Order: sequence, then structure tokens, then C-alpha cells
Amino acid sequence: MTFLSRCLSILGIWTLIGLSFAGQFFIASSQLGRPVSWKLALVHSLSDWYVFALLSPLPIWLARKYGLEGKHWKINTGLHLTAGLLFSILYVLIRAGIALAQSRWEGTEVNYSTAFQLLLIKTWHFNWLIYWVIAGVKLALGYYQESQEKAAHNAELERSLIEARLLALQMQLNPHFLFNTLNSVSSLMRKDVKKADQVMVKLSDIIRAALQAPEKRMVPLSQEIEFLRQYLDIEKIRFGERLSIDLNIPIPCNQALVPYLILQPLVENAIRYAIEPFSRPGLVSISAVSDQDHLILEVKDTGPGFNQQQWRPGIGLKNCQDRLKQHFGLEGELTLTDLTEQGQGCARIQMPRIIHQL
Repeated sequence: MTFLSRCLSILGIWTLIGLSFAGQFFIASSQLGRPVSWKLALVHSLSDWYVFALLSPLPIWLARKYGLEGKHWKINTGLHLTAGLLFSILYVLIRAGIALAQSRWEGTEVNYSTAFQLLLIKTWHFNWLIYWVIAGVKLALGYYQESQEKAAHNAELERSLIEARLLALQMQLNPHFLFNTLNSVSSLMRKDVKKADQVMVKLSDIIRAALQAPEKRMVPLSQEIEFLRQYLDIEKIRFGERLSIDLNIPIPCNQALVPYLILQPLVENAIRYAIEPFSRPGLVSISAVSDQDHLILEVKDTGPGFNQQQWRPGIGLKNCQDRLKQHFGLEGELTLTDLTEQGQGCARIQMPRIIHQL
């Protein structure tokens, strides 16, 4: 807002106040049997309130510079009490001059001294209250603006803290994923060099995507599934026919936003405990369902489940839990359950449904 528009806005406010008091003066005079013209009521009322408008920068400036909080509140309060009296006297001095001009215009001339004494007796306390109203409004607006700025600053600090935590978690996840994959290559090198070479070729394709994780917080589920397919290509090379994958991702879920690399640790955990220790074939199922408010992702396996005594949550699952908490608070949840008494683990993520805008 420019200085001119601000001045016009302030003048408009004082004009509205003057008009309301002019209406009151006009109606009250009529009811008391001493009617006055609307022109006279308007001139007298606006003369009163335009003087207040002229003097209002004084309490506004003092309220901005000398607040009533902090260790100097007593001194500042005394300053405002004194300034209020000065404001009242200045009003009487100016308004008496205007009253003198009005009396000449109306043909009922009074001298300046008489006008000053009458106004001082009748209005000094009201003028003093007007000072406090103006100063109080300015102080209240200042406190409100300060509280809003503090709230915005605190929100920015909180956002920065969450971003830093998410970045740390994602940077923790990258080496975890890469080291585990390289460990798989190392074990294959002793068994099947050709497969190990195939894994290295696949790994080179997804290292670039994995290292982009610190730049991405949320991605469409379709992009997350595409990365997961690349990872599963590597695992299929390792385990061959022992590993079966079932992907059930409905098209309406594809544009829902999810934390980047949120599914890979769950799938890795399922393969580690449900496929790797056994010679028999196993199945890992990845599915998604959504309603108006929530997205649910599930990773199921045909292994011994989470209730087995030797199973312990690793970095990947702990990382998933922490990231969901940082992204969504209480609305993001990872639960680990067994589907049967014999096992068959199910890792279930529930989060708010946020649609990616193309």
C-alpha cells in the first residue's frame, strides 16, 4: 500500500466516524426540540474528527516506538499518560481556532479565549481517551503483527528442521540400499559371474535414480513403482524362479504422492526373510488401495512372518517409520503384522492421500 493510499484510507475511517456522529447529533437535536440542519451537524462533527485525524500520527508514532511490554513498561506508560494530556491540549488549541472561524461564518462570533476554555472543560477527558483508543489500536495491531511474524518464523524453522531430518533420513537410506545391493553382487560373484555382471548392469541404471533421493521428498506412486521394478529386476536375477512378484497397483492410485523410496526397504525386508533363507519358491505381493482421504500400501510375503524370534527390524524399516512420522505426523503409520499363525508377514503403510498435480 502506497503512502497516498494509506493516507486516504485513514481519512476515510475518520470520515465515517464523523458521519456517524453527525447523524447522532442531527437526530438528538431534533428529539430535544432544538433541530439543526444536516449541513450544520456535518460541519461540526467533521470539524471535531478531522482534528483527531490531524493529531493521530502522534499516538501512532509513540505507540510504535514505546510499547507497554518489557522492562520499560512503567516508564512508557507514564510517557503515554503525559502524551495523552498533550494530545488533548493540542486538540483544544486547534479546535478553538476552528470554532472561532465557524462562529464568524454562522454570525455568532465568540472570542478565541472563550472557545478555548469551553472546549477544555467539556472535551479534555474525551480527547485523552481518544488518544488511548488510537494508541491502543496501534499497540494491538503491532502485537498482532509481531505474533504473526513470530508464528511464521517458527513455522519456517519447523519446516527447515523437518526438511533437514528428511534429508538426513534419505541420505541414510541411500548407502543402506546401495551397500546391500553391492553385497548381493559380492555373493553372486562366488556363485555365478554372469549373473553378477547382469546385476551390475542393472545396478548402474538405478544408482543415478537412488542418488537423486535427497532432491525429492514426494513422488507419484507410479514413479516409486518404476524404481521398485528396477530393483526387483536385480532380485529376480539373484533368485530366479524362487522369487515371484505380484504387483497390484490400481490406475487411480498412480498419481498419489508418496515419500521417495518408501517401498523398497519393505520389499527388501520381505525378500531377505521370506525368500533368501529358503530353497522353495516364495511370493512377494505389493498392492495399493485408496479412498478419498487415505492411501494404503501393503507388502506381503509367504515367509515366516514378523513374530519369529530371530527377526529384528533393521535400518530400512526404522527409516520408513521415521520418514512417515516426519512427513505426516500421526497420519502416517507403518504396521507390521502376520496374516496367519504360521507367518506370512504384511507391512502396511497408511498415509494421507495427496494427488500429484500434472
